[in-house]
Amino acid sequence: MSEEKEKIVEAPGCLTAEPDLEGYELVYEKPHTFTDVPMHYCPGCGHSTAHKILGEVIQELGIQNNIIGVAPVGCSVFAYDYLDIDWQEAAHGRATAVATGIKRIRPENYVFTYQGDGDLAAIGTAETIHCINRGENVTIIFINNGVYGMTSGQMAPTSLAGMKTTTSPYGRDIKTMGSPIKVSELIANLPGAFYVTRQAVHTANYVRKAKKAIMNGLRYQKLGLGTSFIEIVSNCPSNWKMTPLQTIDFINNEMLHYYPLGDVKLPSKEALDALAEIEKGEKK
Repeated sequence: MSEEKEKIVEAPGCLTAEPDLEGYELVYEKPHTFTDVPMHYCPGCGHSTAHKILGEVIQELGIQNNIIGVAPVGCSVFAYDYLDIDWQEAAHGRATAVATGIKRIRPENYVFTYQGDGDLAAIGTAETIHCINRGENVTIIFINNGVYGMTSGQMAPTSLAGMKTTTSPYGRDIKTMGSPIKVSELIANLPGAFYVTRQAVHTANYVRKAKKAIMNGLRYQKLGLGTSFIEIVSNCPSNWKMTPLQTIDFINNEMLHYYPLGDVKLPSKEALDALAEIEKGEKK
């Protein structure tokens, strides 16, 4: 056995040192924006993928020491366990109000919220709408999986018609429970909404698009022209009572018919030209 192999292999299948990567091309490594805490999310849950691309974006923008996240109550609250950045926890539904205070006190920092649909679109409806109406210079990342996740799958404002949940066991009845709220379309009409988009994370192609959307949503804070809102249609295998593969079919065949993906409101050409000039100056 060569000297190099002796440093690596002690017994079959057991690594006792870092492998020698000489001659190999490193194609991926864990972003340094993550902690070493193992993720607890259920198999197939979109939160873990959303966390991953958010961490990658923060690293690629080089803003790990200059960004503050706000996580409220719900599955989203665990984000502070996994992303090694400054965090502030907010009361249920109040993330955008807290983010407003942070950004006004520390305008030099990037500030974002990471919220679920029960939190943002139900308990936090007022805070969300008024934050965006004021055009607060923050980024909102909104995970839409159609249910309250952490609290055992109650009906959310985004639950589809006929969708069975613990509080609509016979399916959502539009006549008595109202129609699902299309949050992106709702808030895009507000004058303070600068960038509004709806993406997904259940396929590789969608993940790339969602990552680009988060990247842009944070970059636009350099302009100070309003709120960026990124909705991510996600899955919840545990509360949907489906396997991860079944949830992908449900998203494609049901969720995306009601919540079509794509940009809902885009910045003007003048704003994008101004951003290009700002970033050009940063590189000098």
